[in-house]
Amino acid sequence: MKATENILQIAKRTLQTELEGVSGLLAKLNNDFCVIIQTILISKGRVIITGVGKSALIAQKIVATLNSTGTPAIFMHAGDAIHGDLGIIQDDDIVICISKSGNTPEIKVLIPLLKLAGNKLIGMVGDLNSFLAHQADLVLDTTVEKEACPLNLTPTSSTTAQIVMGDILAICLLETRGFSRADFARYHPGGSLGKQLYLKVSDLYIHNEKPCISPEASAKEVIIEITKNRLGAVTVIEDQIIKGIITDGDIRRMMEKYESVNGIKAKDIMYDSPRTIESDELAVNALALMRTNNITQLIVVEANIYKGIIHLHDLLREGII
Repeated sequence: MKATENILQIAKRTLQTELEGVSGLLAKLNNDFCVIIQTILISKGRVIITGVGKSALIAQKIVATLNSTGTPAIFMHAGDAIHGDLGIIQDDDIVICISKSGNTPEIKVLIPLLKLAGNKLIGMVGDLNSFLAHQADLVLDTTVEKEACPLNLTPTSSTTAQIVMGDILAICLLETRGFSRADFARYHPGGSLGKQLYLKVSDLYIHNEKPCISPEASAKEVIIEITKNRLGAVTVIEDQIIKGIITDGDIRRMMEKYESVNGIKAKDIMYDSPRTIESDELAVNALALMRTNNITQLIVVEANIYKGIIHLHDLLREGII
């Protein structure tokens, strides 16, 4: 029991220390921050983010976040930069250098080279008295009072502050740029989130058969049509007007209700208020409608004209669910 209590105490202390480090960023969001956002927005170049050690790992995450939210960014390891990777940087690029101490040997070698090239240099640094802080054109202050590490050595609170500051940058740039849901979908076409924003019903139902039957069709004809098209349903059509839908469930209920299906017609077992969806609706809206009505297929229409059926399996296959 004491061991459990001790573990929980350590966990809560760690979390509290990191929370304090992050909340301390509120007071550090100053005019420099606003200038940095405006500078990046008007820049014709990219954001090059560099660092060493754990700061380099944070830099890679921030680069990924910026790229996915509309700000072109590239990671450059500070150690590799002085061995040829400086060629990554172009004239209009902005460089963000991340360092807790701001005094590492790699940073001290790199910064004069960056200054010589004339690129705007932003320091994300945890010591305002450091070499990086004094040399940078603009500073993002990520100073924390202490690390979560009880030895106050292992970067923990400081790296959390860096990653949060990166998120703040990305979101400010996203909103001030007017980055939209359509933009997000354009940058995330392969993921489920992107598909929810651009994939339409028309992209899916066209790959299915178009099962239909008349209200006067026999029960046997209904079963054959449902089985043949493997969509678990058939649409009942008369004079190009949708009269209803018959599903696998309706067939089972018919078998339970009637001792013989002789003389039973489609109109006797169909559901006459079927759920429909326009073909130009987003596929994610089809999913919502299926969930709301606890069904697995929808009739697809265009201006009330029957076009086909979209099934839950179509959405599963595309990773919408």
